[in-house]
Amino acid sequence: MPLISSFYGILIYMYWLDTKQHHSPHIHAEYAGSEAVFSIAESELLEGSMPPRQVRLIQAWIEIHREELMADWTLAIRGETLVKIDPLR
Repeated sequence: MPLISSFYGILIYMYWLDTKQHHSPHIHAEYAGSEAVFSIAESELLEGSMPPRQVRLIQAWIEIHREELMADWTLAIRGETLVKIDPLR
């Protein structure tokens, strides 16, 4: 599971070939023992839990980097190397 970004203690991952459990494009996030899955298209929390502040930060980051995330998703479902994405600043 490649790490594609990290900011404010939040780690953002995207699995290779990850289309079985969640069929839509998504990311996995970890923060202080919490894990969650977010849709790329709607920035929606799909699964897991995360403190509210971190949810808002992740959603803002997705909004800013949606095109890059979709490009990485295309690479990921092909099993190709992902591109790192700038952190939230």
